[in-house]
Amino acid sequence: MKKNIGLIILIMLIIVLIGYVIASNVVHATKVIQNPIVTMEVENFGTVKIELYPEYAPNTVANFINLIQEGYYDGLTFHRAVEGFMIQGGDKEGTGSGTVEQTIKGEFAENGYEKNTLRHDRGVISMARSDYSNLGLTEEGYNSAFSQFFIMTDNNTNVNGYYAAFGKVIEGMEVVDAISKVESIQEKEEEDTTAEGENSEETTEETVKNPTITKMSVDTFGIDYGTPERQAAFDINSYLMQLYGLSF
Repeated sequence: MKKNIGLIILIMLIIVLIGYVIASNVVHATKVIQNPIVTMEVENFGTVKIELYPEYAPNTVANFINLIQEGYYDGLTFHRAVEGFMIQGGDKEGTGSGTVEQTIKGEFAENGYEKNTLRHDRGVISMARSDYSNLGLTEEGYNSAFSQFFIMTDNNTNVNGYYAAFGKVIEGMEVVDAISKVESIQEKEEEDTTAEGENSEETTEETVKNPTITKMSVDTFGIDYGTPERQAAFDINSYLMQLYGLSF
């Protein structure tokens, strides 16, 4: 009789253990992973929240998170805006022409990366990069992104597949729209404003401070997105010097 009771208890323990394992697997399989959320505070404009999409561009997301956690973007500005297209920021020099020592590979279709199907619709954030195609250096341009990014203010199909989109604004799109209207960063077609005659007067524009990112932070909800894969940046200046036989 005691043997039978012991056997019954053992069987019950095995059943409980199996049930626990099954339940744990079900919970794990059905658990929704929260994507990283970036909070960007822009001085005198407000707060923008951006959801990152690692399923489309994992290394781009890892690189962006890494830079944020280093405090890289704190104090940088938005230096460029194209009406009906996007706003751009994230350059250390604040001009868009700052140099970097490392870059990441472009996660987009034209660079042989097929998993990124995120379209450049309004609110989408994407990586800015250099364009050396006029020099026949397509690959170097495709893999030249590092910290500069742009946020779409309208839908645009022309850049789909040519730039690494990796997230989207979920709060504060009105802040993005306000930044896009700042005259000091507007990129417009040049107009011939040269006045003729003795009575012409020179006009000077008041210097306006570009919109500043006071703080950028990210909540990864406990998920480690790893160390981004980076490569040495292509030195266009050295290339041109060698190409044309120039030297200092």
